[in-house]
Amino acid sequence: MPASTTAPTVLTAKALLLDMDGTIVNSDAVVERCWRDWAVAHGLDPQEALKVVHGRQGYATMAILLPERPMAENLAENTVMLARETADTDGVVPVGGAPEFMASIASLPHALVTSADAALAAARMTAAALPMPEVRVTAESVRDSKPHPEGFLKGAAALGVDPADCVVFEDSAAGIAAGQAAGMRVIGVGPRAAAHAPTAHVLDLTEIAVTASPDGAITLTLRTA
Repeated sequence: MPASTTAPTVLTAKALLLDMDGTIVNSDAVVERCWRDWAVAHGLDPQEALKVVHGRQGYATMAILLPERPMAENLAENTVMLARETADTDGVVPVGGAPEFMASIASLPHALVTSADAALAAARMTAAALPMPEVRVTAESVRDSKPHPEGFLKGAAALGVDPADCVVFEDSAAGIAAGQAAGMRVIGVGPRAAAHAPTAHVLDLTEIAVTASPDGAITLTLRTA
């Protein structure tokens, strides 16, 4: 009997909202270097720290790992962490298929929604040689970090698109939860995403084809195995 095949998943949208780290930019090497050092300096298990660091702003990660510490200390130390991460781009590369994916959506409504601040986002997008979206929601733009939906809701509003008509691209538990809380469908990208019940999942961006119709509809065809 011939091997069974799975029909591709097809989603339609009017706008796309893209997380950065782990979704279009692979910055794991830097993130893990910086946060391992931070965890060791605070007497924490680095492996346990790395389980919660992805997708959140640094101060929110610190609040989880050091729950008794005053938030003012987390905010101050996050400023130091951001400066270190911004200066360290060794090993920052595009996620598989990201250059082609970004080219395919260049003329379509899309926004970057990242927990990085503007300087860190610019450093990593530049290091990965990816174009910076004109519309972006960075750490300075929001009061609440993912998994709060504020960032994605602001991205949708900036594009003038109803949240239900947006598709989010995310890699982390916090980011997927944020997109779902915003009432959006979420495509999980990469190995971290599959366990967190996104609407659909791909290993990287080579598995997504993007087409647009004259009426403004964006069709995403996921070529998963």
